Amino acid sequence: MRLVQVLIPEGNRDSVVETLNEQGIDYAVFDETGRGEFEAMVQFPVPPTGVEPVLEELRAAGVSESAYTIVLPTETVVSERLESLQALYPGDRLSREELTASARSLAPELTTYFAFIVLSTVIAVGGLLLDSAATIIGAMVVAPLMGPAITASAGSVLAERDLAMRGIVLQVTGLLLAIAVAAALGALLRGTVIVPPGTDIRTIPQIAERTSPDFLALFIAFGSGIAGAISVSRGSGSTLVGVAIAVALIPPAGTAGLGIAWGFAGVAASASVLVLVNLLAINLSALTVFRLSGYLPERTDDREAVRASVFRRGAILVVALVGLSVVLGLVTVASYQTTTFEHRATAETERFFDQDARSRYDLEAVTVDYDSQDILLGNDPTVSVVVGRPNATAVPPDLADGLDRRLEETTDETVGVRVSFVVAQQSGPIPPTTETSTGTALRRTARVGGKFSVDSDRRSRPPPTARPTGLAVPRD
Repeated sequence: MRLVQVLIPEGNRDSVVETLNEQGIDYAVFDETGRGEFEAMVQFPVPPTGVEPVLEELRAAGVSESAYTIVLPTETVVSERLESLQALYPGDRLSREELTASARSLAPELTTYFAFIVLSTVIAVGGLLLDSAATIIGAMVVAPLMGPAITASAGSVLAERDLAMRGIVLQVTGLLLAIAVAAALGALLRGTVIVPPGTDIRTIPQIAERTSPDFLALFIAFGSGIAGAISVSRGSGSTLVGVAIAVALIPPAGTAGLGIAWGFAGVAASASVLVLVNLLAINLSALTVFRLSGYLPERTDDREAVRASVFRRGAILVVALVGLSVVLGLVTVASYQTTTFEHRATAETERFFDQDARSRYDLEAVTVDYDSQDILLGNDPTVSVVVGRPNATAVPPDLADGLDRRLEETTDETVGVRVSFVVAQQSGPIPPTTETSTGTALRRTARVGGKFSVDSDRRSRPPPTARPTGLAVPRD
């Protein structure tokens, strides 16, 4: 429930009281002696969804739009008319006036906002380099990005242009600052003992996740924006929902900055695309939720213009998202193709070495070097195989070529195959291993041989050089 207090202009007391009686609202009227243009103050309880329509009725009864008005949340209201009021105004949507006030409060002062942007970025960069999801989540709690996104959307719907522009400016400058801080911090850490020399950030899982954005990222951004708008318009859970919005923005911005610091254009471009996609999706979803919730400008004359403006802004956001979604679609399809090829190539390699003619060899590991960027750039996949053999067994000269033909026949891909032979010795049974960090490892029966050594290396063709994970961006 809300407690509304309104000053009644001179000569409008009777019409205001009559309006409240017609609405079935309990009220109290107090004489006003402080300001000459008002003769009384009226206060009354009303459900949250009833604040907006009741105030519109009072304005029709003579209360000006700029009249002194206070809307307060209440703990408990005891009234015989309470149940009928709740039936008349069901739901918990905030009024237009409360939404405007909430949007203003969510756009903090510049010094506070930028301070939290810097702090959250510093924490996020540390979490990315440490590959720590918990640390990254901690950075999201600090990040203040929900406020500007909601402020921009609410201001657009309510014809509060200063509010909308403030939200847009805060979002853009905040994310640019986050990228700059991450780049500066990355350059600083790269030259110290904190980050080991030769560290390749493209191999860090938390960073790699944000350099190959696909359509799932779009769903996350839409969900975050919708949740943020609903939480603010219903007055509940905005703090925790703000974490979801920050998750979609700060880690990719930090990744873009680290890509700049390490000189990896692919990493910086891929993460920047993800930041832009998430930013547009969050704003579009929030704008849509507020519009569908029925929020309109206070002045009737502005409503038609605002409706056209909201439609125009929504169309611009949709066109931009469609354009960027082409990139997401390419990455999504490429990821599916590479994953499918990896599974098929691994399975065919296992079957190849399970044949009786090759039973004396042990398939130790299979590594498939094939990612989304390879498909986008037209590079061929490479399959690297480690085979254990008895000490007395000769190295077959055509094993790599045979596996190459087998994989090309079954996968319809031009494949480069590398087969490495090792001689191993063990003291007892070794439990089977199904997966390693670099590929698929398979251990079968033990072979007795000499001490461990690399015995031979057979390739069907030279493998391509290592490639970074990311979008199809030319390498430096």
